[in-house]
Amino acid sequence: MSHKRKKISVIGAGFVGSTCAHWAASKALGDVVLLDVNEGVAKGKALDLYEASPVEQFDSRVVGTNQYADIAESDVVIITAGLPRKPGMSRDDLLATNAKIMKEVCLGVKQHAPNAFVIVVSNPLDAMAFVAKQVLGFPRERVIGMAGVLDTARFRSFVAEAANVSVKDVHAFVLGGHGDTMVPMPRHCSIGGAPMTEVIDKGTIDKIVERTRNGGAEIVGLLKTGSAYYAPAASAVQMAEAILQDQKRVLPCAAYLQGEYGVKDLFIGVLCRLGGNGMEKVIELKLNDEERAGLDKSIHAVQDLVVALKKLEF
Repeated sequence: MSHKRKKISVIGAGFVGSTCAHWAASKALGDVVLLDVNEGVAKGKALDLYEASPVEQFDSRVVGTNQYADIAESDVVIITAGLPRKPGMSRDDLLATNAKIMKEVCLGVKQHAPNAFVIVVSNPLDAMAFVAKQVLGFPRERVIGMAGVLDTARFRSFVAEAANVSVKDVHAFVLGGHGDTMVPMPRHCSIGGAPMTEVIDKGTIDKIVERTRNGGAEIVGLLKTGSAYYAPAASAVQMAEAILQDQKRVLPCAAYLQGEYGVKDLFIGVLCRLGGNGMEKVIELKLNDEERAGLDKSIHAVQDLVVALKKLEF
């Protein structure tokens, strides 16, 4: 029985897309296709990355293209295409421009990779995942947004720093939309299995929650010419790996809810089980009043975006 190598296509060869290709190839998850409207950038970055393979010892083929036909038979498609944020912009400011780009991309994916699992990274994340789902028409198991893994990684790194412990021993998750209304969950964060609230004082926790919410803006403010890419790309690739290797990882992702938390037909960040069938299950938690209020606020913010989206002609 012959086993074909897995295929990961990354749409958008900017910083996030090319770094997704980098992480995916270095983990040898499969062959990588980097697609961008700018053919030279896609081909140049792909060739450069492939030339690293003898040094880093990975057997992934990496190719660049501007043709959607080249993503045929992709197992996973990661969509990073769209404008990044500039200082002073919120993710929501990108809505109109990136909705047009997302629609175009998804028409290409639908035509050439109709069986792929699609991971959306473009901002504003929850709204872009909504556009992708509408255009693709795929079942919800196969369209997921990358936000929670990144927000959680930021949260965990800040907690590890504050407690002076290994990041490996900090477990946490963040719920809600990918924006200022996200809901970090200190009550569910542990350090080596012990509740974080017993290791770190409340004042420090409040600061960490605030810094997590503004994690993306902090980096945009420092870079001035774009937005974060190492951690977002690593996060998208972790999701792809969970699906490709049927790992059954429990990760916070933007999922198309169908009644969970009382929400229907919206992408909201929740804990999901990711495995060989994609987003296999939403894990619904009992929230306390404060957490529920935070999540409701986040849900309303995403609802407002989707309402604005429906008014746009794209």
